[in-house]
Amino acid sequence: MKIENTKAQMRKGVLEFCILSILQGEDAYTSEILSQLKDAKMLVVEGTVYPLLTRLKNAGLLSYRWEESTSGPPRKYYGLTETGKLFLIELNTTWNDMVKAVNLVTKNKSTVKSTKK
Repeated sequence: MKIENTKAQMRKGVLEFCILSILQGEDAYTSEILSQLKDAKMLVVEGTVYPLLTRLKNAGLLSYRWEESTSGPPRKYYGLTETGKLFLIELNTTWNDMVKAVNLVTKNKSTVKSTKK
């Protein structure tokens, strides 16, 4: 089993949470979202983010608006809906509970022990 596959699955599992968290402070367009994810070392590509944004919008968690740009075509800015804000609060609670649980399970067990006899 390759570690890169496991890392990719872990990133996919938290990507929705990260995108909603980015949009918590202010609306952003896709390039800004991608930039923040890349700055945080979340290795993602546009082909992953666009469908996820659409899914979140269709679920009622995001809304969008078009805004003219001085450097090209209009940009689609995404923002959290009221439902999205409530959903993010729940995700935050779930994430914090999960981090605590994982830390309890893995505490002092960070090195793999040999099972040689």
